[in-house]
Amino acid sequence: MSWVISLSLREKMLLNVSYNDPKVTQAIEKEVGKPFALRQRWAMGGIGSGKLYITACSVDIHNLLVLDQNINQCNIELRPKGIIVRFRSLLETYGLIIPYYKLNIYKGRAEEYSIYRDHYTIKVEATSKSTHDFFRKINAQKIKNTPPTIDEM
Repeated sequence: MSWVISLSLREKMLLNVSYNDPKVTQAIEKEVGKPFALRQRWAMGGIGSGKLYITACSVDIHNLLVLDQNINQCNIELRPKGIIVRFRSLLETYGLIIPYYKLNIYKGRAEEYSIYRDHYTIKVEATSKSTHDFFRKINAQKIKNTPPTIDEM
């Protein structure tokens, strides 16, 4: 029975993270690692983004965001093996768990970044210098945690 629950959590990485559920916490830590220690956070200059306004998203995320009339916004947390994109809908907090090996970031327009994991997509507005700096930090972490290819060996 427990392996069925863990399998379904691994397949579905858009999770409700509003409550302190040990199974959800364990699934998140297995995918992207435990949070950075305080010393590491200081050394990195912070691990969280500011408010990022969502300009477009995939259907699964859109279906959650249209449930209320609030401004669609999210934030991103860096973890050792990936990122967590968090957003709120109604009174619940949801997290899109993305390990670095599944993370794709595109910068289509000058002030917009697209974040992809499998069939999940979130496009965020990037109008401030701090947002561009944070996405550079994400790319640096992704490069740091990407294993070498066969050509590099």
